[in-house]
Amino acid sequence: MAVETSRKRFEYERFGPLIALAILFIISAIASPYFLQVQNLLNIMRQVSYTGIIALGMTFVIISGGIDLSVGSMVALVGGVVILTLNWAMGVFGAAAEAWAILFALVVGILFGAGLGALNGLMITLGKIAPFIATLGTMAIFRSMALYIGSAGVFRSQSNLFPELGMGKILEIPNPVVVFIGLAIIFSVILKQTRYGRYLCAVGSNPKVAKYSAIKVNLTRFISYVTVGITVGFSAVFLSARLNSMSSTTGGSNYELDAIAAVIIGGTPMTGGT
Repeated sequence: MAVETSRKRFEYERFGPLIALAILFIISAIASPYFLQVQNLLNIMRQVSYTGIIALGMTFVIISGGIDLSVGSMVALVGGVVILTLNWAMGVFGAAAEAWAILFALVVGILFGAGLGALNGLMITLGKIAPFIATLGTMAIFRSMALYIGSAGVFRSQSNLFPELGMGKILEIPNPVVVFIGLAIIFSVILKQTRYGRYLCAVGSNPKVAKYSAIKVNLTRFISYVTVGITVGFSAVFLSARLNSMSSTTGGSNYELDAIAAVIIGGTPMTGGT
């Protein structure tokens, strides 16, 4: 009986947030006749896709037993670097090669995001700094860097084609939503079907046992922070493309809270593991 009660409690803790979200969805549909319209749902999906993409990477970090509070500031910094890179590349490649300049800026943004994630990962794994403290510090550092580079203003793109990346659609589905769905599928496969996914869950559940099982705990955690950095890169690229700009002061504001909340609602325990 005790085992059965514990199982019921566990299932409620895991699926309770999803049930609450479903109830909120139903209430919204009843309150407004326009809520369930396709265009409205697509607009909502576009809005949440930016933090949703980051939440995919944050899932890996939280499963590993960590947390990343710097992703919001990272969005502003990466987005600013993407726009500066794009403006520079357009000057080098010329207007005729604007598409190549955008592609170059996209790659730079993703790699830069991965680099910032790697910095967090190194501080936590090699520096032995608690994830909360380390990423709280880099949250301030990344925001300060964005403010300094952007002169506490707005990074503005000189490209007329760049907004098409953020506002464009594939089969009437917004590009950021397509990327979110694609990454969600890829990350799901990695988490459930690969050795790294099993190692990640083991490290989050009990790092000492994982270490005794010959799992490289530090490397596993480090990769999770690089992963969230990559997802921040994707999010920053599409957000800056949609706006054709990025604010150094408010860009990515509170994204870390939204991403963490999304992970919790998705059923991932804050204590790590699955």
